[in-house]
Amino acid sequence: MDWYNYLMNKNTLIITLSLLLAVYNITNAQYLWLDSYDSTQSISSRINVPDGYKRIDIERGSFAHWLRNVPLKDGNPPIYLFDGDKKLNQLANHSIIDIDIGDTDLQQCADAVIRLRAEYQYSIGFNDSIAFNFTSGDRFEYIDWLNGKTPVINGNNVNWKQVRPRENNRTTFMNYLRIVFTYAGSYSLSNELSKIDIQDLEIGDVFVEGGFSGHAMIIIDMTENIESGERIFLLAQSYMPAQNIHIVTNPVNWSLSPWFKADFNNKLYTLEWVFEKDHLMRFK
Repeated sequence: MDWYNYLMNKNTLIITLSLLLAVYNITNAQYLWLDSYDSTQSISSRINVPDGYKRIDIERGSFAHWLRNVPLKDGNPPIYLFDGDKKLNQLANHSIIDIDIGDTDLQQCADAVIRLRAEYQYSIGFNDSIAFNFTSGDRFEYIDWLNGKTPVINGNNVNWKQVRPRENNRTTFMNYLRIVFTYAGSYSLSNELSKIDIQDLEIGDVFVEGGFSGHAMIIIDMTENIESGERIFLLAQSYMPAQNIHIVTNPVNWSLSPWFKADFNNKLYTLEWVFEKDHLMRFK
């Protein structure tokens, strides 16, 4: 037997199977925090586009495709805070994303963006791509967390200790995210993402003003005018205190709401924050 050719063919088979598995994961990305997924409750099914518009074409399995098909809670429930109380101001609420918020005041504005990004990567098995910066600038990678690397925070200083490797499961993943939520925010997110031109905006891009306090919202869907090509988009946010991630209303144009025009001159007005064009950023 030609062992060299045998091994080469075996390696080729393994590589091919790995690539096929990766493609399968990407094109079958799931919403893993749910027991079951109902596509009729997705953003693309529930939120209609205005007359004369159509949803932009996106690649199946991409982050944009995953966001567009995120499920919404049935009906039109109010925004709840992490402690079970209703949010006082419900005017910004168009619809609630069907995702948990936890029972602590952690999953706030930038954390909601991080949660959605990480959930997508986790759902397609890209564990080595899940990584976020702390406010200190230290990089915290999920793959390191799995391998036992553990942050020890003392003020603004981050040290690391090594413990036993962790099993890759839902509990481990959420424990990782809770640490990120605690030590990351709009400031770290604004330093981590890359600025882009408003003309190039895509689903998955983030409006973020870094600061203490700052704010962040994510573009979760986009459509375009069939004749003019004008683009409009949906925005999703959490806020302070931690609350349901929700798609926000457009207070400037209630007839277009919840859609926002991509051509918004110099400032993007929402009910709870005002962004500028240079606040538009993208995950690297």
